Amino acid sequence: MGPKRKRAQRPASELEDDYAHNSDSSYDETSRTKVTQKTRKARKEIHEKDGSTVVSGILGHPVSMHVISAVEPMRIALLEWYDRVHDARKMPWRKKFDPSLDAEGRAQRAYEVWISEIMLQQTQVVTVIPYYNKWMAKFPTIRDLAASDIETVNSLWKGLGYYSRAARLLSGAQKAVKELHGRLPDNAKDMEAKIPGVGRYSAGAISSIAYNHCVPVLDGNVHRLLSRFTALYAQPKSKRTLDVLWAGAESFIEQSKRPGDINQALIELGSTVCAVRDPVCSDCPLRLWCKAYQRTQPTASHTGAVEADIEELCLVCDPIPSDEDNGSVTIYPMKAERKKPREELDSVNVIEWRNRNSRDRWFLLVRRPQGGLLAGLHEFPTLPNLSGTKASTSNLAKIPYTLLQELLMHPPSSNSDKERLKKLPKSNTSNTVPKVIQVTSAGDVVHVFSHIKKTYRVQWNPKGKQKRSEVSEVELDTIPQTLNAQWVPLTQVEDANIGTGVLKVWKLVEKLWITTL
Repeated sequence: MGPKRKRAQRPASELEDDYAHNSDSSYDETSRTKVTQKTRKARKEIHEKDGSTVVSGILGHPVSMHVISAVEPMRIALLEWYDRVHDARKMPWRKKFDPSLDAEGRAQRAYEVWISEIMLQQTQVVTVIPYYNKWMAKFPTIRDLAASDIETVNSLWKGLGYYSRAARLLSGAQKAVKELHGRLPDNAKDMEAKIPGVGRYSAGAISSIAYNHCVPVLDGNVHRLLSRFTALYAQPKSKRTLDVLWAGAESFIEQSKRPGDINQALIELGSTVCAVRDPVCSDCPLRLWCKAYQRTQPTASHTGAVEADIEELCLVCDPIPSDEDNGSVTIYPMKAERKKPREELDSVNVIEWRNRNSRDRWFLLVRRPQGGLLAGLHEFPTLPNLSGTKASTSNLAKIPYTLLQELLMHPPSSNSDKERLKKLPKSNTSNTVPKVIQVTSAGDVVHVFSHIKKTYRVQWNPKGKQKRSEVSEVELDTIPQTLNAQWVPLTQVEDANIGTGVLKVWKLVEKLWITTL
């Protein structure tokens, strides 16, 4: 027997990052021989049970198939392509690395890249550009941002979605000014550890682009690109898969003179050429080395197991069912099983005050908590996540009274009226305070977040002016005891810091006015 072939090196396990929040066990080299035969047998039984057949050539292949080596010609081709297209989409944050910048200048570049990277999370470039420009005009430096407040920040972020990102930018800037001399850390490790909302990907992007450090990135675009480049068909969020892909990303920038450009090139290539659907392989500078592309060629063989030592067999990949193999690179990466968003029912109450002596119309808005879903935004008074008897029609009609009693809001009025209210004995104020006189069902609004499907059951609650009362009255204290609630004039509701779902509610109630007023 000839000498045993050298075992392909495994990428080391990595810490959890923004792309591995639900990682499974690490890729343990010591357990390979014990689990190989058991794993193969289990996979075969699964596919025999569901009636699909397996592309055997992909079932048995060496792990070295997913290791990227001899990268220099790949980097040259990639950078030549990037130098031609880097300015095609006119991204204002994309600038060439300037080695002449001093520490302050590089810190400023880090701030600019940080803002762009956070905005680009789950958001398309074309959407982000105008938001980025407005943001930098308002907050040109990290100190300008740190001196602001959540209301101003949310007003600039309005419409961009995932509002917790804006809150984390504000808190990150304030921490940098207070604890880090007004600068983001100048290395990826400290950036990830010390700045809220910055994970491994963001830290790598900022450090490589602003500081020219050789740190890899792995966002959704690079994940897809490298999955195809290495023909990796595996659970996309498992830690084993991510270890392989992070190692591949690191291979591209290791000891590079232009790590920031390489990272941006990989992101740009994944976004514009190696797209989710209809990738343009003919335009790809890496197609000569792309294993997924090689499989699509007429001379490629999809049958017959690849000879490999049992200890070198890949344990990351699942077999590709033949009924899913479409002969295209789009077979990679494996499609993730999407969790069905949980469903919740909220009672949303559009509470309106109308002055008896004028045509003024005011609406009650409440600010959400600073953490969690839609952090710091305003909404109509809401009772969330109702079920069972709490969601019954009779109970919904009582909710406005409960909410108002908790908020203890007096109606909007002039300064003289407010002074008069303060001077009145409490026992004499019952005729002055607002009373709910009507509850009208406005219908439902469905709004889907990434993990929650919300059904807003909307009620319109006019107060004060109407003479006819359809429900019993409730008296409120005249002294408000929360700074998170405010009366907003009709003409200013849409301009308030409200989310898209609340705007849908507002539009629904506006339609109701046409038929009832």
